[in-house]
Amino acid sequence: MERVALPVLEQSSLNRAMATITRCEICRGMLDEEDLFCANCGTEAPDRTEAHALQTQTTTHKFQCNGCGASMSYSAEDQALACPFCGSVHLEEQPDAKTLVANSVVPMTVTQHDAINAMRSWLGKGMWRPGDLSEKAMLVTTRSVYVPYWVFEAETHTYWTADTNRTPAFARGDWCPMAGEHTGRHSGLLVGASGALTPAETAEICPFDLSAGKPPEEVDLQFATVEEFGLQRKYARPLARAGIEARERNHCDALYVPGRSRNVNVNVRIEGMTSEPVLLPIWIMAYRYKNRVFRLLVNGQTGKVTGSAPTSVWKVLAAVGAGIAVVLLVLSLAALFLSR
Repeated sequence: MERVALPVLEQSSLNRAMATITRCEICRGMLDEEDLFCANCGTEAPDRTEAHALQTQTTTHKFQCNGCGASMSYSAEDQALACPFCGSVHLEEQPDAKTLVANSVVPMTVTQHDAINAMRSWLGKGMWRPGDLSEKAMLVTTRSVYVPYWVFEAETHTYWTADTNRTPAFARGDWCPMAGEHTGRHSGLLVGASGALTPAETAEICPFDLSAGKPPEEVDLQFATVEEFGLQRKYARPLARAGIEARERNHCDALYVPGRSRNVNVNVRIEGMTSEPVLLPIWIMAYRYKNRVFRLLVNGQTGKVTGSAPTSVWKVLAAVGAGIAVVLLVLSLAALFLSR
């Protein structure tokens, strides 16, 4: 077996590398350069130059839901507290602590009345939903929440390869390979930082017009429910890279590969990636249908609706029965034709 020599760090380089490692003062866990809090015990990280790019503030009236684990701040005037994500009333008050401040807040423009109407309209659509869903669905809870997101932008240089069905006249095969490269810039890529909503939910409720964002001091957040950032920036960055690569793959497929394509592959070099924290408005609603509770989200800026809904068993059985009937009819006609 061939042995490969591994590079050895000089003692001075090793000492510098060890000096840059920061550990939590309480549990001695390792801290990333962008960590505001220890991921192991929650202790605030010591002041560092890199961390000052993200502003913090002391949050009061902070609660954590014992049901879904969501962490949020409520208005001091709220009396009957309930988690907007799961409806639990088992909320544990947390001590005042520093939390991340969003650079921008998109104001809520969809009223509660409009959100409920959007929900009713959405429930009445869909082939497989019960026919009486829109009328018999009972609204359980509805709450406007400012949900945290990370907004990324970056420059890209992409090398791509693909197969196209547009083959030259002299080609013998049905597919022809292509390759190329291009540069681009991506902005407004949203990565949900909610600790209660799933990544699928935070992605599906998009898009938002980020140009409508305002500084936090210009939006009345004192009397609003604000969820705290549940996803640190260092964990959001790989998701942003995956989103940019997906965008580049779709971009190359749509603009550079003529005709139908297959085996579209991209090698993306991402440069100058930056990010900022924002708060986006979402109506979080829960409705009950036949003793089952479903969650539904309404975009607080556009009125877009997404969520879960029940499936009508009778419609599914009717569709299956119709399919079986068609198959039997075709088989009967084929048998009749062959018997002649």
